[in-house]
Amino acid sequence: MSVSARLAELGIDLPAVVPPVAAYIPATVHGDLVYTSGQLPMVSGSLPATGKVGDGHGLVPAADAQAYARQCALNALAAAAAVAGGVDRIAKVVKVTGFVASVPEFTGQPGVINGASEVLGEIFGEAGRHARSAVGVPVLPLDSPVEVEVVFALALD
Repeated sequence: MSVSARLAELGIDLPAVVPPVAAYIPATVHGDLVYTSGQLPMVSGSLPATGKVGDGHGLVPAADAQAYARQCALNALAAAAAVAGGVDRIAKVVKVTGFVASVPEFTGQPGVINGASEVLGEIFGEAGRHARSAVGVPVLPLDSPVEVEVVFALALD
């Protein structure tokens, strides 16, 4: 099944490519790989939440952050598809790197980044299995709670 057919089956509409907020491009192709820049969970041009992930008043709950990581992955797929010549040119997810802006005592970064990994697995099946890093950081651009970058492999013609 093609990636576009699988997206339709899942009821997922890829978002528009998020414009850069600084001096970079959203994705670039090198050889048979597509590297995305770090993608924030932008929806219609804005962040759904800001702040640190953790438990307690004024913090972003881990479950919400996991949903934001999912959005980051969809934004990354949209950016990759734009430079690859379409989503069906993407054959495999190679590597996911996720950053979680979190309070020092929060250790659930892997669970948060599962939001990205799981949606890529749903879309790509076995080809969605990937290497991954999930890192806690003190702050992210625009005070986003999460940021995800992805390396995709292109289909060989």
